Amino acid sequence: MNRNKFSVIGKPLPKIDALAKCTGDTRYADDLDFARMVYAKLLRSPYPHARIRRINTDRAAELSGVYAVITGADLPEKFGIMPSTQDEEALALEKVRYAGDPVAAVAAASESLAEKALSLIEVDYEALKPVLSIEEALAATEESSRIHAWNRRANIQKVVSFEFADVEQGFKNADQIFEDAFFFQGNTHLPMEQYCAVAQYGPNDKLTVWSSTQTPHYLHRALSKLLGLPMSRIRVVATPVGGGFGGKSDPFSHEICVAKLAMITARPVKITLTREESFYVHRGRHPVKMWVRTGVKNDGTLQAMHFKSFLDGGGYSSYGLATVYYTGALQTVTYKLPAYKFEGVRLFTNKPPCGPKRGHGTPQPRFALEVQLDKIAEKLGIDPIDLRLKQLVEPNSITVNGLRISTTGLRE
Repeated sequence: MNRNKFSVIGKPLPKIDALAKCTGDTRYADDLDFARMVYAKLLRSPYPHARIRRINTDRAAELSGVYAVITGADLPEKFGIMPSTQDEEALALEKVRYAGDPVAAVAAASESLAEKALSLIEVDYEALKPVLSIEEALAATEESSRIHAWNRRANIQKVVSFEFADVEQGFKNADQIFEDAFFFQGNTHLPMEQYCAVAQYGPNDKLTVWSSTQTPHYLHRALSKLLGLPMSRIRVVATPVGGGFGGKSDPFSHEICVAKLAMITARPVKITLTREESFYVHRGRHPVKMWVRTGVKNDGTLQAMHFKSFLDGGGYSSYGLATVYYTGALQTVTYKLPAYKFEGVRLFTNKPPCGPKRGHGTPQPRFALEVQLDKIAEKLGIDPIDLRLKQLVEPNSITVNGLRISTTGLRE
């Protein structure tokens, strides 16, 4: 086929938005400016785990130039990205679950004034013992160590278990069995743009929210639920995003709070998180502990695998329900695996919640599997590349767990 016939494929076409971005003409959320705009700030918990006994906002509300102060009582509905795990609050009501969990919000004439108002809010906390590791989350038995009351046991959010083909027989067919444990440390996004949202509630009783969000429709749904407004009266504008990588895929407290503050003040309200705050809401990659047992023939051919994953999910669910499945789904898609068993657990800890970072749940087990294959190759005296090439999943095939593979490009 003559490639010159193509008008798009293989042609160095400029990006549609390239010129605007190169000249600085692109307007990100923080570039928006409206008449009578006020600025919001969030008061965040200094404790990773604590009960909220009392919040007094009187002094902050009396400060000249402060237009509104809200707490969790003003936004009592829970929300979350997953319909079945709605466990977040725009502002914590009874308990904080990580250092940085927001408990109050202020709208004021300037950011510095809003910061001053935050310092006048009095919060009486009852500090609780924090759960800061996978092991602590599994071992927690006292009621005070329960991060969420709806947990069935310990601080376990979700347990999954699947077995495909006869794993026990697969291990019997193996000449050698390798067993290893791995730990993948969590990490976070670092986009150039910090999180930002602007809200305006007009005289027509309609709300508009501009946000550096990757998921405007999910935000739209959350705003309707928490604010008690029909979705037809809410418009969400996803402004150009200055880097997201999955970290701007949840509805967030700051977006909901500026919307509520705009409704109260009848003024446009903007909030731009600091870099430190961006790490609190980051939804970065889960730390994962993994146990892998793999049976192979003496020539390195895989016979069976049993894979276990333990995910440190932080204080809230986010996308974790999906992530725990993802840590087990893709071990079969690169190398032929006749029998496979997966067990996964996602746990709550008193850290900022983890979520959808760049193929969430899949890089961690890939690291474990590839390292173990290198160890197997060394033990068997086989070149690690040859060990992989001899058992790549073929194009247009179905894996043992029912995944259809068209092509991987791995052999090339």
